[in-house]
Amino acid sequence: MIKIKQTDFEEIVRYAKSHLPEEACGLIGGTVHGGEKIVEKIYYLENTDHSKEHFSLDVKQQLTAIKDMRAKNLLPLGNFHSHPETPARPSEEDKKFILDKNASYMILSLEYEPTLKAFVISDEGITEEQVLIISEG
Repeated sequence: MIKIKQTDFEEIVRYAKSHLPEEACGLIGGTVHGGEKIVEKIYYLENTDHSKEHFSLDVKQQLTAIKDMRAKNLLPLGNFHSHPETPARPSEEDKKFILDKNASYMILSLEYEPTLKAFVISDEGITEEQVLIISEG
């Protein structure tokens, strides 16, 4: 399970919409408690491909984000990207470029209503993780 604050979810949606028609992307940092991943910080990175069908994270921005996570005692939980015109599920393009088979790959679909899903993609297949959007306070 991945827990993300409502305000972070809303910010990801705003960010993704502001980058249309391209896919928006970034990293997610957080903590793990009892098997639950808790998103503590979103790192918004440039999609260096500037494509609506795939993304590449800016390498320099990735390193800056990882350094910030370490300084804040956060774990790199995975990444997120948007699908401007398709559902929130890993595309064939997404599956080709999986580097970390333990990471969470969060996908935000803007096809209809914003929908956020998360997946772990490994040699054994694709496992959907439950995403729980929590209110603060």
